[in-house]
Amino acid sequence: MFDPVTLDQLRAFVAVVEEGSFSAAARKLRRVQSAISTAMANLEAQLGVPLWDRSTKVPTLTPQGQAVLASTRRVLSEVDGLRRLTTGMTLGLEASVSLCLDAFFPRKALIDLCGAFTREFPSVDLRVDTQVMSAVSARVLDGTATLGVASLPGLAPGLEAQALSPIRVLPVASPRHPLAAHKGRLARRHFVDAIQVVLSECSEAGVSDQAGLSPRTWRVSDLYTQHEMLRAGLGWGTLPEHLIRDDLREGRLVALRPMAWSDQENLLKLLAIYRGDTVFGPAHRWLLEQLTQLCAREARRKTA
Repeated sequence: MFDPVTLDQLRAFVAVVEEGSFSAAARKLRRVQSAISTAMANLEAQLGVPLWDRSTKVPTLTPQGQAVLASTRRVLSEVDGLRRLTTGMTLGLEASVSLCLDAFFPRKALIDLCGAFTREFPSVDLRVDTQVMSAVSARVLDGTATLGVASLPGLAPGLEAQALSPIRVLPVASPRHPLAAHKGRLARRHFVDAIQVVLSECSEAGVSDQAGLSPRTWRVSDLYTQHEMLRAGLGWGTLPEHLIRDDLREGRLVALRPMAWSDQENLLKLLAIYRGDTVFGPAHRWLLEQLTQLCAREARRKTA
């Protein structure tokens, strides 16, 4: 009959490997050496394979022992993860968090947020989705996302909202575009023949296109396509400053100055949104606080 292998035996096995000897493992685990030797003998008997080559002065792992070691570390890692998860649950910690962000949310801030979240809540799963305008609200309303970051035009009725620091958006074009040849502020007449590439929901039910100046518009549904089209000189449009800092610095894009727009129209207001019936645990509360701080940090950055 196969006797059950205990976690104590597995931890002792790993300790012997890491410390280099039975005696060193015993000191680390605060046990007598005979207890470690007995644990290893019982583990070998229960598994039915030799783990240690005892023909040398200091026992070394057999090939079978090497394979068992890798599996043992995976088992212990899973057990430790289970304990973190259940400990967190007793404290009200969520099993998972789902976050939906507007496409204009700074990518660097998102990566920093995810990295810090992993360190702060290693047992909590994080799901991240990126959408445009009202699609963020839709994800939060239907429960696909428990927390969202939306622009003000994309805010749907019935959602709670917390203001975040706005981000700057700039009207830009390729230096090869005719609008780039005009110095100073641009009147409406300058945009009559210029194609404006706009980020759009491309559906009648979504938010209408924002800040249109040109009679002719090309509508795209993702920020990457809009960015590439503007760099290629296919039109002009507005992009978040954090996305185009390098382009402006290295001359791949130039900023435009429409007379019809005030400085306030260069700011996109972002909101953290969630359903009113959502009960936030520690991970959600931490995320909300970090979103506030990261957006404030991004707002302080300026184009070099």
